[in-house]
Amino acid sequence: MSRRVVLSVIAGGPVLGGAGAFTLVHAQNQPPALTHSTAHYIAPEGARSGSLTFTTDVTASSGLKSVKVLAWPANSTFAKKGLTAKDMAAVESAVCKPSGGDTEQCTYKVAVTGADDSPRGRWHVAVLVTAKNGDTTLNTKAADFTVA
Repeated sequence: MSRRVVLSVIAGGPVLGGAGAFTLVHAQNQPPALTHSTAHYIAPEGARSGSLTFTTDVTASSGLKSVKVLAWPANSTFAKKGLTAKDMAAVESAVCKPSGGDTEQCTYKVAVTGADDSPRGRWHVAVLVTAKNGDTTLNTKAADFTVA
């Protein structure tokens, strides 16, 4: 092996090692991520209540502190002014269970009664995720459903 190749390998080792450490630190500093978000709406009928079930997979390297969920009509004031993390502060939380690695599957389920009072049309599900390290992710349109 030539001396030049040996020096290149020796010099390249710390560079690659440094890049790997950067990648690891960068991955740990990622905000929480949502995937596979779905909403399933069942309208109430007669005396039977309906339901809204929202599920999502949340990945947070530092772990989850909270997952807040809010269903909102697409033609509401939130559509005009925008939904903020402050708007999400007092809403209900999803229940989360570990599903492997840094990921948890979170489910929010609520009974729906009085559908005549609910605005008809498209609705969005907003999600505010807070990780244990304080990082947050707000997705104002994580999933959609329709109230007919």
